Amino acid sequence: MKYLRQIYEIMLRELLILRQNHIYRFCMVFFPILVIFFFTSLMDDGLPTDMPVGVVDLDNTTTSRSLTRKLDGFQMSRVVARYPSVTEARRAIQRNEIYGFLYIPKGTTEKLISSRQPKISYYYTYTAMTAGSMLMKDLKTVSSLGSAGLGQATMRAKGLTDAQIQTLLQPIKVDLHQIANPWSSYNAYLSTMMVPGIIMLFILLISAYSIGTELKFATGKRWMELADNNVTVALLGKFLPQTIIWLAIVYGYEWYVFYHLGFPHLGSPWMLVLLGLMQVLASQGFGIFAFGLMPSLRMSMSICSLWAVLSISMAGSAFPVMGMDGALQSLSWLFPLRHYWMMYQTCVFNGFPLIESWFHFAALAAFLLLPWLVVKKIKNAMLTYVYIP
Repeated sequence: MKYLRQIYEIMLRELLILRQNHIYRFCMVFFPILVIFFFTSLMDDGLPTDMPVGVVDLDNTTTSRSLTRKLDGFQMSRVVARYPSVTEARRAIQRNEIYGFLYIPKGTTEKLISSRQPKISYYYTYTAMTAGSMLMKDLKTVSSLGSAGLGQATMRAKGLTDAQIQTLLQPIKVDLHQIANPWSSYNAYLSTMMVPGIIMLFILLISAYSIGTELKFATGKRWMELADNNVTVALLGKFLPQTIIWLAIVYGYEWYVFYHLGFPHLGSPWMLVLLGLMQVLASQGFGIFAFGLMPSLRMSMSICSLWAVLSISMAGSAFPVMGMDGALQSLSWLFPLRHYWMMYQTCVFNGFPLIESWFHFAALAAFLLLPWLVVKKIKNAMLTYVYIP
């Protein structure tokens, strides 16, 4: 009962600090909510659509104009201009007016009819990788459709049936299965990594900041007195209110993206609850550990911000960890976001049982327990250290 009373008193003190300091209000509530709505609305369509492309049609026949209409009909491409030469189209790419263009040389239809294998060229910029890869797919498809359409008409004139034509045009039929994300939605996989990563950044910074300000404003001794110099009780009382607020933000985010926006998830709701809890506790554990490792407000927050920013690259969602250098693959295990991402894609995105990602769950639990390594140093800092700007 003594410990519970001390924790309760420290919690009341912490709630008063949270209320008086506007930094907590912005970094724990306003900015995380802003990040959630910003990223999920930024890619609301799932894939980029109506990306500008150009056409250089020197053939100017019914067949070439049909190819242009087909390209314009694709969801991700929109023909915005027709150019008289390749040079003009190239300059348009350099001016960032279009992402690519289709080049149909003169005599294409004539060569196609006489089976002399004409060449159709398409150019696209890979400065923006997403736009380049999407347009490459559309340009390649429309080039294939042109030859296939003319071949289909020729074979039908020779009396071949539709089944025979289909077999000749596509000898091997591809049966494609895009598991868990059949819409190829960038929003479904990028927002579910970026938003938790940025929320974890705020948790790391606020955890280090809340202890560092006790040292900065010389209130650490009073904080320890309320806990009878028991640093475990002091930390529990200080971080319980923050944990409750962070859990409300994380669970609100999970409800919004998985139930309101309908992001794909095959795992149970209890798995989402567990994942959110481990996300918050592991981040707080690392933030406390960072301050204990370097009992300085400036240095501990620098460590937390560096670690959180690197986590976004090392999580493995944009570039797979298996494709990284061996040293970077080993280093990736030191980032909480990496283990969160692996648990998410295994247990939530694909719906596999927790046992399939037990190592990542254990790693998050280890981050939660990291403060035990530095509690004595934190206590010593609160009682004896003098803040140096």
